[in-house]
Amino acid sequence: MTSAVSIRPARTSDLPAILAIYNRSVATETANFDLEPATLSDRAAWLAAHGGDFPVLVTEIDGTFAGYASLSHYNPKPAYDITAELSVYVAEDFRRQGVARALSEAILELARAGNLVTVVSLVTSENVASLHLHERLGFREVGTLHRSGRKFGRLLDVTFLELDVSSGG
Repeated sequence: MTSAVSIRPARTSDLPAILAIYNRSVATETANFDLEPATLSDRAAWLAAHGGDFPVLVTEIDGTFAGYASLSHYNPKPAYDITAELSVYVAEDFRRQGVARALSEAILELARAGNLVTVVSLVTSENVASLHLHERLGFREVGTLHRSGRKFGRLLDVTFLELDVSSGG
């Protein structure tokens, strides 16, 4: 990455850039299982649902929005409030430059400093780059959900990964 890199909490003014990156993923990738593009109001509600132990971070490189990472509630049941799901999205022009790793490391530091115990990630099994990133971050594979999603007319497997972020882990 270049030297002018900043990682910071997301702001409402970031929503158009977040939406553009997310919708490109929806339209062209199996990184998420949404089938229809999100709207700006969808992403605004998504951002509003984050905070505290469930932050959204963004990164800019030389003043250009490069990507974002979030820790989202894994499950709405209160007992799961100690578990978050990690998502990372990087603009196409900034891929393979360490952006996803930098964002992931920054948000995982917040997870370790907060009240979370476990961070999980569900990665399409064909997404080798993301699987390698998670391995480098210390996640361990805990299972595969076989043929659990359909996108672009294909049945897809999902690899389930976890990382203990508790002070005792």
